[in-house]
Parts: sequence; structure tokens; C-alpha cells
Amino acid sequence: MASPYWIKTLINKTFSGRFFFSKLTHNPVIGRMIDHALFDGDDIFYLTKDRAIPVNKSVDLPESLMIPSLVADHFIREANYHWIMDFCICRESSHCRDYPVDLGCIFLGEAAVDINPKFGRRVTSDEALAHAMRCREAGLVHLIGRNKLDTVWLGVGPGRKLLTICNCCPCCCLWKILPAITPEIGCKISRMPGISVRITDKCIGCGICSKNLCFVDAIHIENQRAVINKESCRGCGRCVEACPSNAIEVIIENSGFINESIRRISNLVDVK
Repeated sequence: MASPYWIKTLINKTFSGRFFFSKLTHNPVIGRMIDHALFDGDDIFYLTKDRAIPVNKSVDLPESLMIPSLVADHFIREANYHWIMDFCICRESSHCRDYPVDLGCIFLGEAAVDINPKFGRRVTSDEALAHAMRCREAGLVHLIGRNKLDTVWLGVGPGRKLLTICNCCPCCCLWKILPAITPEIGCKISRMPGISVRITDKCIGCGICSKNLCFVDAIHIENQRAVINKESCRGCGRCVEACPSNAIEVIIENSGFINESIRRISNLVDVK
């Protein structure tokens, strides 16, 4: 049964408390309960920003086959059901001033049909593709995968019939809680398979990359040089774009990273 509209108001009022609740997951009993209730079966990853991907450097592939947003576009084209939220619950709850609040999540799959119509609208494939493009142009990063939390707060299901495509900003994203949450849950939200980020010798230690840019606080300045925490980094690529010295690079470790991303999601969610 679709969630009533008041659930949105409740989330708006309690969203700032998510960091406190995240810390509770370190209690073994509470952590297992929260994991089972909200994250069971999840596999979600951030799609690296297209402009952060090196062209014709790491692998011998055409540029057109190295664009992470192809993963989102693939599932939008495959899906029989498309839904766009009229708002981003994270940005609305945080009163975001830097990114558009009206660029909400895209939900794909049969379960999306049952979402409360007061939250958004069903759209065509072309409309969903255009929405995703607008999100990228606004500087947002796609987060894609099976997300049980969405089935819970939206009151829809089953989880295998709902694919989430979030459009995330660095300031308001729910998953800023990752440094605080238990690793057993945190590992379900990852970077794209076959992708890593590294600091090169061009780094001059200016610190721009470490100032309110990384939503998981994975990059710091140590001994006048940027250092990335590999376990924390979700590979979004924001730091790559922001570095004035071009000292941060995305490394493609697996030339089949696009197909591998599609395979992983397809194993968990049926969007038709």
C-alpha cells in the first residue's frame, strides 16, 4: 500500500537526525535490526561523473563506450514503467540552496506504479532520459541500484521490481551518513565496479578537494598532499572535476566496467 503524504512531512522533520540513528547501527542488536528492516538485499553504487572519466588514457575503448551515465540510460530504456519524483527528499529536508530541489529520483519497474501520485508522476522513457540529463547538467551524481529503504518509505514492492536512480548533491545526500554507519551496511553502497580514484604527482596540496566537496569525507590533506581513503571513496568524481591542478584521476581497472555495472543491477532488479 502506497505511503500517505504525511510520511514525507515526517521525513522532512526528522532527516537531520539521520547521523544519530546511523551511530546506533554499531550496537550489534540494533544494527542487525536496522540492516534487515531497511537495507536487506541492497546493492547500490555511485556512477562516476562522465566528465571525470579519462578519455583514451587507461583503456583502448571509444569514448562513447566509457560514459558511466550509460548505465542509468540503459535501464531507463529497458524499463516498462518510469516514475519521476517532484522533489528530492534529501534536498527538500535540508533546505538546499546550491542544487535544484525539484530534480527528484527516478524510479523504474512495476512497483513504481503504486507510488503515491502526490509524490510525483509516471512518465515516458524519453521524459525520464531528459530528466536524467538535466540532473547531470545541474552537477548531480547518479546513485543507482536496489534500495530497500525506498520500498519502505514509499510503501511499494517487491524490491526486485523497483530500481532507484537518485540524483545526489554533495551537501544534502542521505549517504553522508556512510562514515558514521556500520561497515556491514556501508559496504552495500559502493563505487562502480572496476573504478578507482588516485592522486598524482601534480598535487600541490591546495586543499580544494578536501573542503565540503566529498560527501563521505574520503579525501584529506596530509603532509601538503591530498590523500584518498580508498575504503571510504565512492568514486563519484567530484574531486577530479574540482582539482585546479588536474592532479586527481579516475582509473579504469576493468574495461568492461559499464557492462559489469549493468550485470550487477540486472541480477537484482527487473525493470520490465
